[in-house]
Amino acid sequence: MPLAGHLIEARKRIFRVSIGVAVAVVVGYVFADVILDVLRAPIVALAESRNATLNYDSVSGAFELKMRIALYAGVVLSSPVWLYQLFAFFAPALTRREKRYTFGFLFSAVPLFLAGCGAGFALFPHVVELLANFASTADSTILEASYYFDFVMKLVLAVGVAFVLPVFVVLLNLTGVLPGVSIVRGWRLVLVAIVVFCALATPAADIMSMFLLAIPMCALFAAAAGIAVLHDRRVARRLALITVDSRESVTV
Repeated sequence: MPLAGHLIEARKRIFRVSIGVAVAVVVGYVFADVILDVLRAPIVALAESRNATLNYDSVSGAFELKMRIALYAGVVLSSPVWLYQLFAFFAPALTRREKRYTFGFLFSAVPLFLAGCGAGFALFPHVVELLANFASTADSTILEASYYFDFVMKLVLAVGVAFVLPVFVVLLNLTGVLPGVSIVRGWRLVLVAIVVFCALATPAADIMSMFLLAIPMCALFAAAAGIAVLHDRRVARRLALITVDSRESVTV
């Protein structure tokens, strides 16, 4: 395909992505108040024991926050559309093996990322409660709306990325960068990192929430290590067969 053809194809894909994102942003704007109520719930709970409010630093602050919520929700809701369009644009240049790896990565990473974001949304009220409780009940907790929204989104994205990390581990193993034996040997360090992350993401008094987050993360790492070990064994058997065949051919 000539350069002009690539540009026309890219324009077509970008137009479809723009339509998908625009429709999803409208849907996100409709449900922005519902999402904001979920974000405001920890502050309402804090207000029962102290003066706690969500503050807007400008006249247009509430509208800007609502638009940001709509934009974030639109990007997430339209992710199947723009991911497919991105893959469809590069797919003709990929080999069959590269397509298989890319499909496997997308079909495993996207659901895990969404599940991690859901876990982050379930955990962020506990994190807000834990951090706010460092202040005395005689103090007031006045949170800037834009900063509070950024904090929650960063926490949710961090948990989502944490759920996707095992997929990157498997991808590194499939490309030959990270052997399965090294992954298994590092299980103690990974376990400590998971426990520390879950302890920081959940209040110290809520042990059940920490375990509810740590158990799926440990299971995902164990599954990634198992897949890596099985892949290395299959590759080793294949190389052994090739070596035997080459020796037999040389002998003959």
